[in-house]
Amino acid sequence: MPSKTEKLLSLLNGQPVIPVLKISDVANAVPLARALARGGLPAIEITLRTADALEAIRRVAGEVEEAIVGAGTILDSRQFEEAASAGSRFIVSPGITRELLAAAADSDVPLLPGAITPGEIMAAREAGLRFLKFFPAEQSGGIASLKAFASPLADVKFCPTGGITGKNAADYLSLPNVVCVGGSWVAPDDLVKAGKWDEIEALARAASKLAK
Repeated sequence: MPSKTEKLLSLLNGQPVIPVLKISDVANAVPLARALARGGLPAIEITLRTADALEAIRRVAGEVEEAIVGAGTILDSRQFEEAASAGSRFIVSPGITRELLAAAADSDVPLLPGAITPGEIMAAREAGLRFLKFFPAEQSGGIASLKAFASPLADVKFCPTGGITGKNAADYLSLPNVVCVGGSWVAPDDLVKAGKWDEIEALARAASKLAK
């Protein structure tokens, strides 16, 4: 039986950019997910930062077969369970806590927790996790920090998120311990609000071609 890390890698590996989405209007969720999938980014993270987030996850999970929808900004076990029940295929949290690790241990849905210090990374590693979110990336030393972790924590891989843009994504992706990056630049708020799905699809296509 594959480990949770292997399950998570199988969902996200091969996709260089994971769109990090804040859905303010649930009506945009399905067309946005379809546009991103058409552009080559089927795996998306819908953050629980809005009142419509869980319903957005529910609709994408139920209506967009080609999408792999995950939930982000998960802070506790209740949110973990709600997001999993809504159809999330993976769970992303800004940090790591015993409560979240316990919730993940009891669930088939894999957790991608945030970790930025050696202690946090080692705690996640002790819990059996080898694929972590590095957040907030730019504010936490960015590429230099990830390079420093590569040797002493050689079996841990990362998805840096926070301050990643179309301009610096390729630099992060060039690191051997980076699997993918998370970013919101592929779905800017103004394009989402205006329903410019073709333009979002084009941004996604460009992001999907970033070298890994």
